[in-house]
Amino acid sequence: MASIQFITGLDEKEIPDIKLTRSKDGKTGTATFIFTNPNVFQKTSTDQGDITGMYLIDEEGEMVTREVNAKFVNGKPYKIEALYIIKNNDEWDRFMRFMDRYAKEKGLVFTKSSDT
Repeated sequence: MASIQFITGLDEKEIPDIKLTRSKDGKTGTATFIFTNPNVFQKTSTDQGDITGMYLIDEEGEMVTREVNAKFVNGKPYKIEALYIIKNNDEWDRFMRFMDRYAKEKGLVFTKSSDT
């Protein structure tokens, strides 16, 4: 099972929009996750703890980023943007294995951007 958490032990139910970039040499990249109205903002979730990062969890273990920012409208949180930085080929392969598992469970598809 693959899951995303902001608070340890609380799976995020909102499906993010995910944008990937990769360097020309293929060694580094970034994954930007955008969650609109994530369940972590609900009262019952905030009573369970603080957001300390974004945790990508599957049977291989856990990947963590602390690059997590909340966006507010009229003083209320409505969006989370998290940036996961991929530093080498091994991290890229590991991230893609996680994404493959997560996508299959959530029914997501990958759409390659056009280079126009």
